[in-house]
Amino acid sequence: MAVAGAAALHPASARAQQSAWVQVEAARTLSEAQARAQTYGQRFDNVAGFRLGSGWYAIALGPFEPPLARAELVALRNAGQIPPDSYISDGASYGQRFWPVGAGALAPPATARTAPEEPAAAPEAEVAQPAEPEYVPDETPDEARRNELLLSGEERREVQEALQWFGHYSAGIDGAFGRGTRAGMAEWQQAQGYPVTGVLTTAQRAELIAAWRAPFDALGLAPVRSAEAGIEMVMPTARVAYARTEAPFVHYDATDGSGMRVLLISQAGDEATLFGLYDIMQTLAIVPAEGPRERSARAFTIRGTSPGLDSHTEARLEGGAIKGFTFVWSDGEPRVIEAVIDRMQESFTRLPAVLPDAARAGDAREPSVDLLAGLELRRPERTRTGFFVDAGGAVLTTDEAVAGCSRVTLGGETEARVAARDAGLGLALLRPDTALAPRAVAAFRSAAPRIRAEVAVAGFSYGDALSLPLLTYGTLADTRGLGGEESLARLDLAALPGDAGGPVFDSAGGVVGALAADTEGAAGGATDARRLPEGVAFAVDVPAIVAFLSDAGLAARAAESEAPRDPEALADLAADMAVQVNCWD
Repeated sequence: MAVAGAAALHPASARAQQSAWVQVEAARTLSEAQARAQTYGQRFDNVAGFRLGSGWYAIALGPFEPPLARAELVALRNAGQIPPDSYISDGASYGQRFWPVGAGALAPPATARTAPEEPAAAPEAEVAQPAEPEYVPDETPDEARRNELLLSGEERREVQEALQWFGHYSAGIDGAFGRGTRAGMAEWQQAQGYPVTGVLTTAQRAELIAAWRAPFDALGLAPVRSAEAGIEMVMPTARVAYARTEAPFVHYDATDGSGMRVLLISQAGDEATLFGLYDIMQTLAIVPAEGPRERSARAFTIRGTSPGLDSHTEARLEGGAIKGFTFVWSDGEPRVIEAVIDRMQESFTRLPAVLPDAARAGDAREPSVDLLAGLELRRPERTRTGFFVDAGGAVLTTDEAVAGCSRVTLGGETEARVAARDAGLGLALLRPDTALAPRAVAAFRSAAPRIRAEVAVAGFSYGDALSLPLLTYGTLADTRGLGGEESLARLDLAALPGDAGGPVFDSAGGVVGALAADTEGAAGGATDARRLPEGVAFAVDVPAIVAFLSDAGLAARAAESEAPRDPEALADLAADMAVQVNCWD
């Protein structure tokens, strides 16, 4: 910085006993702030955290006497140990202290770097230390005002933006240095330990602007043009570089291990294509499920947020071309990230070209069910089966299907909540957050089928790999479990884990049970030392299901028709009634 060498020249008279802090970060939530403070605490022994009046949380090092604070700031910033946008705070905006946990009153400001204690040594004769030299400004106030008049309109607006960035100015960015701007300059001077004049010297102004630009300079924000995608946009070129093109994306991957990524989106299409892209983007691992989404007939925006990953995606349909971008980050000062997104949006320029469709581009690489255009798809923790039990879309499944899930979806898209569960029976009832209109609802057979009667289970045997359920045929082996359980029926049927929760049909399409998930538990206490042979499965029987639904406020429908269905008709019924139940961590 322009005046970094003056760190030792700040006044030490009236302000010497005041506390100063090196603020390194601000977090949006308390949990995030505590996590960041803990991280800094592994490197520094003077980390403190405070609630700010704005609702944010500050993480700071200190307290120090003002001259030492500036020296620490410069040394740590130059060493890359703290973010480049760290700055000096007088603590006036700091409220309740949240870190360290249980911290009491503040310690007096440090006067020197903390060093390990050493054994007491014999007293030495005191040596007179030279007085700390007074701060000598590079310009007098009159000189500063005269040089200020030489600033261009853009330079004056930059001063206001920098003051606003550090919280010293809140009015409009108009380049007019009125009362509000002067007050902001005075606040900044006071925070930095400079004489308060309300007029920045040339060196002070350079320091302010450099501190404001530092985090953005570290990112290397610069325009990048992709002729093939027909897009030009500012990107963090110090963090990402071109990696590959896989329609409809141009990939710019991280170059420094930061996890930062940029995708350019370029695709010919119409409104239906835009809506399809909107749905597809939400299946990608780089787009967390939580966060706001907006979609109109011509554009969409998706903000995905999670503890270790965030992303911003936007795209717009104009002139038969869909263009946009995705910005992915895993760490960083929230204000800096939001400012980077603003720069991307402001600089986004559409050029004539558009990426060719992937199928027409002749991409001969082997496709993967886990990848889309080189991007990993977000996959559920597990996928089981359920089936509709009322006209509003309530779904019966297994308790195991929803155990430990942070969220549950039906068919991968519809959010659902657990309305009832019975761990003893191994059943759970789900209700969708938005009403569904199922094509078929389960009709339960009141009379148990005869032993050795043919049955079929509808289930998503291979998880989410297939969009329609499969029918697995078998026979009823017993109307009880191996331990004599009256609520279970034993089946001779080769089921897979994904089938659990699926409806068990008789030959006429009546539901005679729900496939149980834990065959060992259903077997009456079998353990790892006693494994069931392949082809043995269990189902919760109809009386137990009907009682469970009744307790949950639902009346089960009764099956009436006994006319056998051919395999195609039964498969159609299964497709209309069975639904994927996805558990997300």
